[in-house]
Amino acid sequence: MFVNEQIKAREVLVVDADGTQLGVMKTDEALTLAQEKKLDLVNVAPGAKPPVCRLMDYGKHKYEQSKRDREARKKQKTTTIKEIKLRPNIDQHDFDVKAKRGKKFLENGDKVKVTVMFRGREITHPEIAQRLCKKLAEDLADYGVVEKPARQEGRNMIMILSPKSH
Repeated sequence: MFVNEQIKAREVLVVDADGTQLGVMKTDEALTLAQEKKLDLVNVAPGAKPPVCRLMDYGKHKYEQSKRDREARKKQKTTTIKEIKLRPNIDQHDFDVKAKRGKKFLENGDKVKVTVMFRGREITHPEIAQRLCKKLAEDLADYGVVEKPARQEGRNMIMILSPKSH
Protein backbone atom coordinates (compact mmCIF):
# COMPACT_ATOMS: atom_id res chain seq x y z
CA MET A 1 0.00 0.00 0.00
CA PHE A 2 1.39 3.38 -1.02
CA VAL A 3 1.17 6.27 1.43
CA ASN A 4 1.58 10.05 0.96
CA GLU A 5 4.73 10.81 -1.13
CA GLN A 6 5.00 7.20 -2.33
CA ILE A 7 1.97 7.73 -4.61
CA LYS A 8 3.32 8.35 -8.12
CA ALA A 9 0.07 8.95 -10.06
CA ARG A 10 -0.62 12.49 -11.28
CA GLU A 11 -4.32 12.42 -10.48
CA VAL A 12 -6.19 10.41 -7.86
CA LEU A 13 -9.81 9.90 -6.84
CA VAL A 14 -9.96 11.09 -3.24
CA VAL A 15 -12.33 9.61 -0.66
CA ASP A 16 -12.69 11.34 2.71
CA ALA A 17 -12.24 9.55 6.06
CA ASP A 18 -16.03 9.22 6.46
CA GLY A 19 -16.42 7.65 2.99
CA THR A 20 -17.65 10.64 0.94
CA GLN A 21 -16.04 11.09 -2.46
CA LEU A 22 -14.21 14.38 -2.90
CA GLY A 23 -13.63 13.75 -6.62
CA VAL A 24 -10.58 13.52 -8.89
CA MET A 25 -7.75 15.90 -8.04
CA LYS A 26 -4.03 16.27 -8.55
CA THR A 27 -1.90 14.24 -6.12
CA ASP A 28 -0.22 17.42 -4.78
CA GLU A 29 -3.62 18.93 -3.89
CA ALA A 30 -4.74 15.69 -2.24
CA LEU A 31 -1.52 15.57 -0.16
CA THR A 32 -2.01 19.20 0.94
CA LEU A 33 -5.63 18.40 1.91
CA ALA A 34 -4.46 15.37 3.91
CA GLN A 35 -1.83 17.43 5.75
CA GLU A 36 -4.42 20.11 6.61
CA LYS A 37 -6.67 17.44 8.15
CA LYS A 38 -3.65 15.85 9.89
CA LEU A 39 -4.30 12.55 8.05
CA ASP A 40 -2.43 10.38 5.55
CA LEU A 41 -3.26 9.88 1.89
CA VAL A 42 -3.42 6.11 1.38
CA ASN A 43 -3.73 4.44 -2.03
CA VAL A 44 -6.43 1.80 -1.43
CA ALA A 45 -7.02 0.79 -5.09
CA PRO A 46 -3.82 1.27 -7.12
CA GLY A 47 -5.19 -0.68 -10.10
CA ALA A 48 -8.15 1.66 -10.70
CA LYS A 49 -8.11 4.48 -13.26
CA PRO A 50 -7.50 6.94 -11.63
CA PRO A 51 -6.13 5.29 -8.47
CA VAL A 52 -8.43 5.59 -5.44
CA CYS A 53 -6.88 7.23 -2.38
CA ARG A 54 -8.43 7.61 1.05
CA LEU A 55 -7.73 10.14 3.77
CA MET A 56 -7.07 8.19 6.97
CA ASP A 57 -4.75 7.77 9.93
CA TYR A 58 -2.40 5.15 8.45
CA GLY A 59 -0.84 4.14 11.79
CA LYS A 60 -4.29 3.47 13.24
CA HIS A 61 -5.28 1.56 10.08
CA LYS A 62 -2.18 -0.68 10.32
CA TYR A 63 -2.88 -1.34 14.01
CA GLU A 64 -6.52 -2.29 13.30
CA GLN A 65 -5.40 -4.56 10.46
CA SER A 66 -2.87 -6.40 12.64
CA LYS A 67 -5.54 -6.77 15.33
CA ARG A 68 -7.94 -8.38 12.80
CA ASP A 69 -5.16 -10.69 11.58
CA ARG A 70 -4.41 -11.79 15.16
CA GLU A 71 -8.09 -12.56 15.78
CA ALA A 72 -8.28 -14.58 12.56
CA ARG A 73 -5.18 -16.56 13.57
CA LYS A 74 -6.73 -17.35 16.97
CA LYS A 75 -9.79 -18.84 15.31
CA GLN A 76 -7.75 -21.11 13.02
CA LYS A 77 -7.70 -24.74 14.09
CA THR A 78 -4.38 -26.45 13.50
CA THR A 79 -4.63 -30.18 12.96
CA THR A 80 -1.82 -32.24 14.33
CA ILE A 81 -1.01 -35.79 13.34
CA LYS A 82 -0.85 -38.29 16.20
CA GLU A 83 0.77 -41.65 15.58
CA ILE A 84 -0.26 -45.12 16.73
CA LYS A 85 2.37 -47.82 16.27
CA LEU A 86 1.38 -51.48 16.01
CA ARG A 87 3.15 -54.76 15.35
CA PRO A 88 1.70 -57.53 13.14
CA ASN A 89 1.49 -60.01 16.03
CA ILE A 90 -0.22 -57.61 18.49
CA ASP A 91 -2.37 -59.10 21.25
CA GLN A 92 -6.13 -58.36 21.23
CA HIS A 93 -6.07 -56.35 24.47
CA ASP A 94 -3.14 -54.24 23.27
CA PHE A 95 -4.99 -53.65 20.01
CA ASP A 96 -8.07 -52.49 21.95
CA VAL A 97 -5.93 -50.05 23.98
CA LYS A 98 -4.41 -48.61 20.78
CA ALA A 99 -7.89 -48.30 19.23
CA LYS A 100 -9.08 -46.43 22.33
CA ARG A 101 -6.18 -43.97 21.99
CA GLY A 102 -7.01 -43.52 18.31
CA LYS A 103 -10.63 -42.77 19.23
CA LYS A 104 -9.48 -40.08 21.68
CA PHE A 105 -7.18 -38.49 19.09
CA LEU A 106 -9.97 -38.38 16.48
CA GLU A 107 -12.46 -36.94 18.99
CA ASN A 108 -9.97 -34.14 19.73
CA GLY A 109 -9.86 -33.31 16.00
CA ASP A 110 -6.38 -34.70 15.34
CA LYS A 111 -5.43 -36.91 12.41
CA VAL A 112 -4.15 -40.38 13.26
CA LYS A 113 -1.24 -42.03 11.47
CA VAL A 114 -1.39 -45.79 11.96
CA THR A 115 2.00 -47.45 11.52
CA VAL A 116 2.39 -51.23 11.48
CA MET A 117 6.08 -51.99 11.97
CA PHE A 118 7.64 -55.16 10.60
CA ARG A 119 10.69 -56.89 12.07
CA GLY A 120 12.72 -59.61 10.47
CA ARG A 121 10.69 -62.05 8.40
CA GLU A 122 7.34 -60.53 9.34
CA ILE A 123 7.61 -58.42 6.19
CA THR A 124 6.81 -61.51 4.10
CA HIS A 125 3.20 -61.34 5.44
CA PRO A 126 1.87 -57.86 4.56
CA GLU A 127 -1.71 -59.26 4.51
CA ILE A 128 -1.61 -59.45 8.33
CA ALA A 129 -0.84 -55.72 8.53
CA GLN A 130 -3.57 -55.01 5.93
CA ARG A 131 -6.09 -56.86 8.12
CA LEU A 132 -4.95 -54.93 11.22
CA CYS A 133 -5.34 -51.58 9.45
CA LYS A 134 -8.75 -52.57 8.07
CA LYS A 135 -9.92 -53.74 11.53
CA LEU A 136 -8.74 -50.51 13.16
CA ALA A 137 -10.45 -48.42 10.48
CA GLU A 138 -13.69 -50.35 11.07
CA ASP A 139 -13.43 -49.93 14.86
CA LEU A 140 -12.92 -46.16 14.47
CA ALA A 141 -15.46 -45.68 11.64
CA ASP A 142 -17.81 -43.71 13.94
CA TYR A 143 -15.06 -41.17 14.74
CA GLY A 144 -12.95 -40.91 11.59
CA VAL A 145 -12.56 -41.78 7.94
CA VAL A 146 -9.63 -43.26 6.04
CA GLU A 147 -7.80 -40.38 4.38
CA LYS A 148 -4.95 -42.49 3.01
CA PRO A 149 -5.46 -46.26 2.72
CA ALA A 150 -2.84 -48.68 4.07
CA ARG A 151 0.33 -48.67 1.95
CA GLN A 152 3.66 -50.29 2.49
CA GLU A 153 6.61 -47.92 2.86
CA GLY A 154 9.83 -49.75 3.52
CA ARG A 155 9.53 -51.88 6.67
CA ASN A 156 6.28 -50.15 7.71
CA MET A 157 2.69 -50.12 6.56
CA ILE A 158 1.09 -46.70 6.97
CA MET A 159 -2.55 -45.57 6.98
CA ILE A 160 -3.91 -42.12 7.84
CA LEU A 161 -7.31 -41.49 9.44
CA SER A 162 -8.87 -38.04 9.67
CA PRO A 163 -11.67 -37.00 12.04
CA LYS A 164 -15.25 -36.91 10.80
CA SER A 165 -16.57 -33.37 10.46
CA HIS A 166 -19.67 -32.90 12.58
